Amino acid sequence: MKEDFLNAVNAALDVLKNRSKKEVKIFHHNDCDGLTSGSILQAAFLRSGYHVSRYCLEKPYPAVLHKIFEQKNEFIIFADFAGRIAPIISGLNRGRNLVFILDHHVAERASDPEVFNLDPELFGLKGDRDISASAACYLFARAMNDKNKDLSRLGALGAVGDGFFVDGRLVSVNREVAAEASELGLFNITEPDNGKEEYTIFFNKSGYKCRPFGEYLDVLGGAGYQRGGPDTGVRVCLEGPDTESDKRVAELRRTMEEIFSRETAWLKEGGLKSSGHIQWFNLKNRFVPMGVKMVGVFCEKLKNTDFIDPEKYIAGFQHIPPEIPGLGKIELNDTKISMRVPEPLKNAIIEKRALGLDVLLPEATNRIGGFSDACHSLTAATVVKMGEEESLIEEMENILKKQR
Repeated sequence: MKEDFLNAVNAALDVLKNRSKKEVKIFHHNDCDGLTSGSILQAAFLRSGYHVSRYCLEKPYPAVLHKIFEQKNEFIIFADFAGRIAPIISGLNRGRNLVFILDHHVAERASDPEVFNLDPELFGLKGDRDISASAACYLFARAMNDKNKDLSRLGALGAVGDGFFVDGRLVSVNREVAAEASELGLFNITEPDNGKEEYTIFFNKSGYKCRPFGEYLDVLGGAGYQRGGPDTGVRVCLEGPDTESDKRVAELRRTMEEIFSRETAWLKEGGLKSSGHIQWFNLKNRFVPMGVKMVGVFCEKLKNTDFIDPEKYIAGFQHIPPEIPGLGKIELNDTKISMRVPEPLKNAIIEKRALGLDVLLPEATNRIGGFSDACHSLTAATVVKMGEEESLIEEMENILKKQR
């Protein structure tokens, strides 16, 4: 499992060594795991003398992928997404660029020999238990050069930020990475009275609790996506928080609270729709200026509130703005759906008594010609054309009815 993953990483790095052009384009996700992943890769390649161009994406939308693969003879890395769409990337690339994928979601193998899908899911590791994208990126960076061991703290931070624990603790590769960082004095693991471990990351001897620090990065990357938040997040990952970033996060949190409060009231007044197994809403563009990751954050906050049906899946739609920071205007007419599950349904999914989102949402999305990439069993998001929101809900209901 881990050894197989590392063997694949080393094989990919052997191919990279044959390239004389020392330039890399890094595309990474905008949550804590994605920001730490992007930070690890940026630091590792800069240390190796590469010119680094870094882009933060909320999702690798088809229109964005087409723009990326207009180029040739480039070295491209996708981090914290794209594992599932390796066949699509292969079809777009057609051997013209060297491509590495460092994801941890459900994955498919690439058909293009120049596309190296280094998603640990392909090697027997579970992305929602054993290894985060940041931990995978850290192992990749360490394989590049053992001097990158200090980046282990970011590998561990991303794992905590993604929130995949077993009995309140990091396990498997995630825990190994945290232990490495702890040995270097860059990370600390403590067990309080409630039995759940606490994690602290250190910058210049100042410690920051990882769970709230992960939320701090999520705010920068999500609520601040269209306004430079991810760049601030990467700087914070590498240097630690400062007065400027604290002020930025405080401002973004005020915006979040105002918008979430307004939209919660709207849901209670009739904005929340319900079908047989799903409760859902469509925000359209009412979350502007926040990024579309925020519909998932909103679903997370709603999932255990008193007006939410604990037995039904939660789905929220949000229109995708037609401009990607760093890439400019891109013709998009799409809406993102994010899904979460209340606690009773979560337990049913874990016990295999209910269908996981990693199966339900991609299957329904594919039926109506939408785009599926990074999905876990308890958290998932895909993309469909505007106007097809109700069709997607109907397809999910059709799938769920057959499960009964």
